[in-house]
Amino acid sequence: MKIPFRSSLASLACVALFVGSAPAFAALELPKPSPSAKVTQTVGLTEISVEYSSPAVRGRKIWGGLVPYGQVWRTGANAATKITFSKDVTVGNRPIAAGSYALFAIPGAKSWTIILNKDFNEVGAFSYKKDLDVLRLEVKPQAIPFRERLVYLISDFTDNSASVDLEWEKLRVAIPVKMATSAEAQANIKALTDTGWMPYNAAAHYLLAQKSYAEALKLVDQSLALKEDWQNVWTKAQILAGEGHYREAYPLAERAQALGAKAERFFDADQVKKALTDWKGKR
Repeated sequence: MKIPFRSSLASLACVALFVGSAPAFAALELPKPSPSAKVTQTVGLTEISVEYSSPAVRGRKIWGGLVPYGQVWRTGANAATKITFSKDVTVGNRPIAAGSYALFAIPGAKSWTIILNKDFNEVGAFSYKKDLDVLRLEVKPQAIPFRERLVYLISDFTDNSASVDLEWEKLRVAIPVKMATSAEAQANIKALTDTGWMPYNAAAHYLLAQKSYAEALKLVDQSLALKEDWQNVWTKAQILAGEGHYREAYPLAERAQALGAKAERFFDADQVKKALTDWKGKR
């Protein structure tokens, strides 16, 4: 039997309507019980990142309950938590090579064992293998105000160290990390072959902060030989003042002030002005 043309069009329209509306059902979005999260921080020259899923307390007993004592835990929800170091670091007293690791723990009522494991692609701790551990570190948990969701923080960081903190419920576990920033910066300075004045001045300014005045003076003189600017003149003034040579430092501060007054940005103007007042009686 031949199907009328109009009926065929109506059938096709219904199919199109159904197909067109199907993605609306598939696109339903709802909050996840344990949303994914990532924290990243540059410490000196090293980037630390932690990727994890963040479960909530939701009125449950966490420590010794949902998270049993004495068992390997993935330190988050869903997949194993991943921690990444862009450069070699020291965790506790153990050297750790740059790369990514699974972050596990064995919680205890008074002490935790922190574990870094090579297999960071694990789903939870179900396939955990102890022989792939690169670190086991004993740490003491600390009491904190209540926190509903698990979170990682990178705190108390300087150029050379940081603390990677896990916080959840009323507990914090801090993992100490040290960087070789000073050695890395020194190596970068020694390898410096730039033809511009700014990198040599930046290197001199870094060494000034480290109170390595003799090395800093050589570098700032290289900078000045390429171009005189209020910034490298001011750097040299501070180096000489750091060595106690205020007689030589004072006229350089005056020169930096004169050059800075003509510059588009003289962001150390207040510091130079203060130095001229402070150093005047020390010449």
